[in-house]
Amino acid sequence: MPAKKSSGKSSEFQDKDKPSQMRYSNITAAKAVADAIRTSLGPRGMDKMIQASNGDVTITNDGATILKQMQVLHPAAKMLVELAKAQDIEAGDGTTSVCVIAGSMLEACSKLLAKGIHPSSISEAFQKASVKAVEILESMVTPLDLSDRESLLKSASTALNSKVVSQYSGILSPIAVNAVLKIIDPAKATNVDLNDIKIVKKLGGTVEDTELVDGLVFTQKTSGAGGPNKIEKAKVGLIQFCISPPKTDMENNVVVSDYTQMDRVLREERQYILDIVKQIKKAGCNVLLIQKSILRDAVSDLALHFLAKMKIMVVRDIERDDIEFISKSLGCRPIASLDHFVAENLGNAEHVQEVQTGSSKLIKMTGIANAGKTMTVLIRGSNKLVLEEADRSLHDALCVIRCLVKKRALIAGGGAPEIELSLRLMEYANTLAGMEQYCFRAFAEALEVIPFTLAENAGLNPIATVTELRNRHAQGEITAGINVRKGEITNILEENVVQPLLVSTSAIHLASETVRSIMKIDDIVMCQR
Repeated sequence: MPAKKSSGKSSEFQDKDKPSQMRYSNITAAKAVADAIRTSLGPRGMDKMIQASNGDVTITNDGATILKQMQVLHPAAKMLVELAKAQDIEAGDGTTSVCVIAGSMLEACSKLLAKGIHPSSISEAFQKASVKAVEILESMVTPLDLSDRESLLKSASTALNSKVVSQYSGILSPIAVNAVLKIIDPAKATNVDLNDIKIVKKLGGTVEDTELVDGLVFTQKTSGAGGPNKIEKAKVGLIQFCISPPKTDMENNVVVSDYTQMDRVLREERQYILDIVKQIKKAGCNVLLIQKSILRDAVSDLALHFLAKMKIMVVRDIERDDIEFISKSLGCRPIASLDHFVAENLGNAEHVQEVQTGSSKLIKMTGIANAGKTMTVLIRGSNKLVLEEADRSLHDALCVIRCLVKKRALIAGGGAPEIELSLRLMEYANTLAGMEQYCFRAFAEALEVIPFTLAENAGLNPIATVTELRNRHAQGEITAGINVRKGEITNILEENVVQPLLVSTSAIHLASETVRSIMKIDDIVMCQR
């Protein structure tokens, strides 16, 4: 017999009720986020157009980008945004999948909670299930050797196929593979520092004009009228000091009373700059890269005039963030003062040339002697949106190759591993007893959301497709997956749809971890500050 709600202080009912309401509210909020990006999963996924508050428009179907720019207010929903970010850092790809899996798991949790299973039991069982799932995944891998260029290309183009620029995957995937292989030693490497691959975006042309440059590319024009714009056998100096008249430290006024003094000031200034330029020429430098300066002009017009006379090519406004990359590429040191401007601190390059691209110019530096292991990718695009999306897509492809360097194993794509996991975990659940069995079953069913969504986005009948896929796997076809192009179920490895093991394992691991922490929350407390 239910207790009557008594008026006054006794409020047992609401107290017991509050944690479960809180949980359902958290689950609903997080599921709403997952459902928002669910439609953009897979090669036939839709794209999202995101409009920022300042009017900037982004078109993308990369889960991490969508969530990063989405305005999420609910604290539990923010956890899903963090989850996509974590997957982006860990694996770089699979950011949409990880949110969709987490959303599906939360739905499974709400059903388990409705059956009266305690949240802690669900949380522990999900922890065990995720460990078991990773074990099963590791048992169905294809080992990979980094010299197997074909497989690397396949996985890079699989990552690119679900992007807006998928029609250019034949151009971008070799670029990603070559860039990574050039900056690592395939025999010993266990990780890739993607900071060693600089992506330079230049408006104009099409994505097909994107190229990999073994050297440096600057988007600035050469400075100084009449200076050279092509230099062979270049000696490159990277300076961090200014070639302009010195200024006082504080705001001071110099009062000049007659023109002879004025003349003298100008003469001194001219002499001061000429001395600096002579010192630069004396060291044998003929290409000068000048760091951007905040306090005063990094280089004055007079200095540019002298440098042009001395046939020294000048590239100015080098960003401070790029200094490290440039000095690593050139194998030279940034020079902070004139006293250190000596031949030993210069870098050598075969060709430095200003190239006309469409309506603008850029500078290419190639044939660098004793270069560091760095590469530059020059991305071209007809408009800003395509350019940004090509950059994000290439970053994902680079991350996929990085995953393969970290963990040299491939698995099939197209929803195959998820269905296989679901079946194996179901079988394993039958060996368990009690609450755990229910939870394992729910976990296994939740994984079916990936093939279900892939089929749904491709315009197939999701229920029929997933049932057929389950049958195929039950008959032992481990690599059967949804072939989106043909709209049927085929052996997905023959279609060259492969993905790194690390993407899937980290997706399951991170998704279950997030779901567990959402399950453990029974109240949200507002803070004073």
